[in-house]
Amino acid sequence: MISPSRIGGPPAGSKEGFVRKTIALLAAIGIVAALTACSSNSATAGCDTSIVSGDASSIVKALGKVGTAPKVEFPTPLITKTTQKSDIVAGTGAPLQAGQPVVVDVTILNGADGAVLQKTTYGSTGGSLLTLGKSSFPAISLGLECEHVGSRVAIVGSAKDSHSGQADPTNNIGANDSFVYVVDVKSAFPAKASGADQIPQNGMPSVVLTPDGTPGITIPKTNPPKSLQVNVLKSGSGAKVASGDYAVLKYTGVLWNDSTVFDSTWKTNQATALQIQKGTVVDGFAKGLIGQKVGSQVLLVVPPSQGYGAQGNGTVPANATLVFVVDILGIVH
Repeated sequence: MISPSRIGGPPAGSKEGFVRKTIALLAAIGIVAALTACSSNSATAGCDTSIVSGDASSIVKALGKVGTAPKVEFPTPLITKTTQKSDIVAGTGAPLQAGQPVVVDVTILNGADGAVLQKTTYGSTGGSLLTLGKSSFPAISLGLECEHVGSRVAIVGSAKDSHSGQADPTNNIGANDSFVYVVDVKSAFPAKASGADQIPQNGMPSVVLTPDGTPGITIPKTNPPKSLQVNVLKSGSGAKVASGDYAVLKYTGVLWNDSTVFDSTWKTNQATALQIQKGTVVDGFAKGLIGQKVGSQVLLVVPPSQGYGAQGNGTVPANATLVFVVDILGIVH
């Protein structure tokens, strides 16, 4: 993913091998409830989920309060051929749906021996951002569907859903080992921009949306503008993005000259959290989003001087005019 970033975020600390691949979905970004002893089926009325409670997930215990690192207990080896989940603590609010980005704290253990493979920092701010729905790591991204903010969920992921069924001898991970995930859901964001539709500007690229919000962008057959162009397509009513904020975004970026898509969070089904300021993202991206409201969808046309310039960046050629359609879903701290 090229993205509008100049400076990548710090890699999440993890062991080598397939554990690193698993943790890659947890992009680091920096509610407390009493823990009950019971486990329950986490299916919610009116919400369909492909992952339900089972014998494996129901025996996982996680001692401690939601938002603090749990003491996880389960008999070993714990192995399942189908991914299961059970509520340890039930949250509140609307059930979470595919496409929604969520911030979580998570502890991941090997079901074979109970060894902790990775955990987040469990700070008052921060956590890890992931997007629900189909992904390369369905144990978590599908397992959290129909859950609620404030929940603590035990997910026992099959080998296929956790590490593609591939052994990692360096970290004592067998090909058939299940992973146990204890996930605290800290916050959630909409799946797409929901602001009021605005009138498009003449001469700008046109945008059509699929039902899930994925944008299709058509570039006019004219020369690109020489200055930054900002067109609000949907006007949100949330907080304004300030310089330095970490904004939760979904976006697609295309090249003006040939309509090539050079980056899209919609293709990977993973929203991102970017710090919106000069030097962290390209200048035109930052200038176009600072001052915009959460819930908005913004069309940006970024000239080379405020994009990647004469040097380009990977699949972005030199002196390219960039077009972004950006959904601003929230701000994290």
